[in-house]
Amino acid sequence: MAVLELRHLRYLLAVAEHGNFTRAAEGLHISQPTLSQQIKQLERSLGVQLLDRTGRTVRLTDAGAVYTDHARRALRDLAAAERAVHDVQDLSRGHLRLGVTPTFTAYLIGPLTAEFHARHPGVSLTLAEMTQDRIEAALLADDLDVGIAFAGAHLPGITATSLFTETLSLVTGTPRAQAMPKPLPVRTLKDEQLALLSGDFATRSHIDTYFTRHRTAPRVTIEANSIQALTEIVQRTPLATVLPDAITHDHPHLTPVPLDPPLPTRTVTLLHREGAYQSAATRAFTELTHDLVRTRGYAPPL
Repeated sequence: MAVLELRHLRYLLAVAEHGNFTRAAEGLHISQPTLSQQIKQLERSLGVQLLDRTGRTVRLTDAGAVYTDHARRALRDLAAAERAVHDVQDLSRGHLRLGVTPTFTAYLIGPLTAEFHARHPGVSLTLAEMTQDRIEAALLADDLDVGIAFAGAHLPGITATSLFTETLSLVTGTPRAQAMPKPLPVRTLKDEQLALLSGDFATRSHIDTYFTRHRTAPRVTIEANSIQALTEIVQRTPLATVLPDAITHDHPHLTPVPLDPPLPTRTVTLLHREGAYQSAATRAFTELTHDLVRTRGYAPPL
């Protein structure tokens, strides 16, 4: 009966998600009559109607909304229990699900994954690049084990551990001088042309807020949703951009130019779901991340 009950939960959640028995049945790879019958069995066993079938779209009743909320949590906790049972403490095998905001793929994720794979080659890794709000939602839904993003207001149930302070600078493609250039007054950028990250990146709103605060409006000639594209553009044109200093550190053909006043710093954090089971792979990755940011000399969090 326990297996049938789990099937009932999954069937109900599928109908609630699709709002339609036909599409839900297709996604579950079962026939629509079978799906309808299973849902009715669940409703009879509970003695309550879970779905309103009278409209063009199938909707949850009030009782159905409450029940599906508990069903999602139950299935999430069962999935976590399965991972806990199969967790291998010696890390000879395992799996880690990591979510990161886009800028980190340009300078942090490469060294992290390389070192993690070298230490634990039997552990597989799923890496997803996504916005911070999606990372937090995925952590709460138990679709991710750990996230790398920024400090700030987090969703209830998310815990954040500080890693390091990220600094931003104006970046040009001129050959790097022996000494760092002197800070450039931000007001001198009002007539400059820049290539910047698009609004898909949280970094862009961070940059725009800085320029607005200092009453400077550079002309944004190029917008790109790829840091690799930006670095290529800046190396081949007179345009400048704004990027984390850690990115330019690994690019000898890019020169960071500090601004006066400096761009505001941001605290990079590791995100977890509060109270979630942490596998051996998750614990090992967390420890490695702290070690790597120290050895690479990233600024400690403020």
